[in-house]
Amino acid sequence: MRSKLMDSAAQAVADIPDGASVMIGGFGGVGGMPLLLILALRDHGARGLTIISNTAGIISAAGFGTPPGKRAFDHGLLIENGQVKKVIASFPVSGSPSRPNAFEKAFRRGEVELELVPQGTLAERIRAGGAGIAAFYTPTGVGTVIAQGKETRVFEGREYLLEHALKADFALVRAWKADTLGNLVYRGTSRTMNPIMATAARVTIAEV
Repeated sequence: MRSKLMDSAAQAVADIPDGASVMIGGFGGVGGMPLLLILALRDHGARGLTIISNTAGIISAAGFGTPPGKRAFDHGLLIENGQVKKVIASFPVSGSPSRPNAFEKAFRRGEVELELVPQGTLAERIRAGGAGIAAFYTPTGVGTVIAQGKETRVFEGREYLLEHALKADFALVRAWKADTLGNLVYRGTSRTMNPIMATAARVTIAEV
């Protein structure tokens, strides 16, 4: 069977076209984020991207989770570079109102769209996408702006929202190690969004 190893991060992301939807793994800081793939995608230059991620680049503003002496960067680089048209995320802002991140600045200028999703709902929408489940009901978000325009039903006296599964054209994930067939082993914070994203994309690219 043909090896799935790539010679470089640049080669791995070379087929991502303009307008693609891209899931990017990680939680909040640099741990568990595919940083080399993010840099390669920035240099590749694909534009009009829809990014699906837990955040929208909080560390680019606040340095959150960055080791001492290292430059703080994440997928906010893609927003700074004008490559992103929409973000689907749970925590799109920086950790400090006085230090807005690249997404906040672009959003205020009307350059990027936002679909805000509660964190547990985001994880379940991605998991559902990988499991072939089209949609599910959840009580999270009922009575808030999250519920606007969504179908609701009442089960056992409690109101629930209908949430649709999330899938993507590509997923950029970070794992601890892999074999030549693409089987992945995760460790530490890489176990947050990465494993479910790996199942929910048409093509998964893993940095190990």
